[in-house]
Amino acid sequence: MAKPRQVLIIGASRGIGLEWVRQSVAQGDQVTASAREAQGLAAVRALGAHAIELDVADQASAAGLALQIEGSQFDQVVVAAGVYGPRSSAVECPSVADFDAVMHTNVLGPMRVFAQMEDALAPGAKVLVLSSLMGSIALRQSSDGWLYRASKAAVNSVLKDVSLRWAGQAICVCAHPGWVRTDMGGPSATLDVAQSVQHLRALVERLKPQDHGKFFNVDGQLLAW
Repeated sequence: MAKPRQVLIIGASRGIGLEWVRQSVAQGDQVTASAREAQGLAAVRALGAHAIELDVADQASAAGLALQIEGSQFDQVVVAAGVYGPRSSAVECPSVADFDAVMHTNVLGPMRVFAQMEDALAPGAKVLVLSSLMGSIALRQSSDGWLYRASKAAVNSVLKDVSLRWAGQAICVCAHPGWVRTDMGGPSATLDVAQSVQHLRALVERLKPQDHGKFFNVDGQLLAW
């Protein structure tokens, strides 16, 4: 009998992260998933996953991740934690509080996570960071949500650097999940969360070493940075 796949999902209290937990557990994976608060932790446990308390935007909380995953060898890692922030356009300057909240979660959060998980990756692990088409500079046609756009462009840079560090150890990619009907995407979005996660999980399954360090659309098409 094949050994169950070990999956780590960062940011699983709701939306895409929680749905990824649901689908992975149903597939027979052994899932470890993080949430910030009691309600999210309870939702993760209710699906049959191992829940760990983690707030990527909080230094003290994030510093404890390595201890919580010590001894693990994850075959798949998904970094799904993220916030949108103010829906302002250039050149409406965000407040310092809004800037810090978005950048600490969307950029510094993944940096903190990556810094602690290197020893917890199985050989050939697949690592996916949820980014956004809004983070692409080459494909950008709107300035709406410019703080969120800046954060996603930055996390793309973070993932690219991590891919250089982990070359030969893991396959690391960014992915746009589509416009998804979540709290962030809103009710007018074109994909429900189950469809988005199905596509993203299929993308991860197809990843090959030559895909390392690239940026993909939810349908598997390569995106320009």
